[in-house]
Amino acid sequence: MSSRPPAGGLVLAATPLGDMGDASARLVSALAEADVIAAEDTRRLRSLTTALGVTPVGRVVSFYEDVEVARLPKLLSALRDGETVLLVTDAGMPSVSDPGYRLVAACVAEDLPVTCLPGPSAVTTALALSGLASDRFCFEGFAPRKTGEKARWFAGLAAEERTTVFFESPHRLAATLAEAAKALGGDRRAAVCRELTKTYEEVRRGGLAELADWAAEGVRGEITVVLAGAEPREVSLADLVAEVRDRVAAGERMKSAAAEVATAAGISKKELYDAVLQTRR
Repeated sequence: MSSRPPAGGLVLAATPLGDMGDASARLVSALAEADVIAAEDTRRLRSLTTALGVTPVGRVVSFYEDVEVARLPKLLSALRDGETVLLVTDAGMPSVSDPGYRLVAACVAEDLPVTCLPGPSAVTTALALSGLASDRFCFEGFAPRKTGEKARWFAGLAAEERTTVFFESPHRLAATLAEAAKALGGDRRAAVCRELTKTYEEVRRGGLAELADWAAEGVRGEITVVLAGAEPREVSLADLVAEVRDRVAAGERMKSAAAEVATAAGISKKELYDAVLQTRR
């Protein structure tokens, strides 16, 4: 079958995480033939095309977070004219914690063609290597930077039964893992995947406390963390009502407290809210 990219429309193309041998034949063709290449970093694009022996014939435009909105009109105009616009980010799949979502949404709104050249993704690569359950998982993007936001974020994941994947920078990793251990327990299983597909690829598996101690010694490279899901818990409606009332007593609005507790427990928000109201009559 042909490896040529489709003519006309937006093409999202996954690029290698590190090993250039992971580039697909379709990516090579698309880089050579696209009318426009929108790249998160044009210097990284130049390195990629040089490594793959490709000489693009199309126009190259930068498409990083700060200019994403400003670039949309011209890219959409090119797409309306029937040109092929290839979107690539620094590594992995565009729009997964990288630029791309806004452009895809704009194309969908105008019924312009969108397709994808599948390939490397740090999310699924780390999930597969983690040794943790992969039948159900969620992706949370980058962990919050501020300590308070991070604590609330992990509290929200405390009852999440799916495996969770998220990104973190190497210089914040130790603090993030320590906060996770505090919120979720030091024995909660996790895997830290570093420099995936690159020369110094490393996967560290263990409890959160153990991993936090390891990271405190200093870690380098691109980091993806995989966190085991919570063990299913069986709680009664009365227990959930009590939890909501405790949160309300601490200053939360009853409606929002009931909604969060119900979501975590997997029951109807209305059922729990009504049950709390009954206890107040």
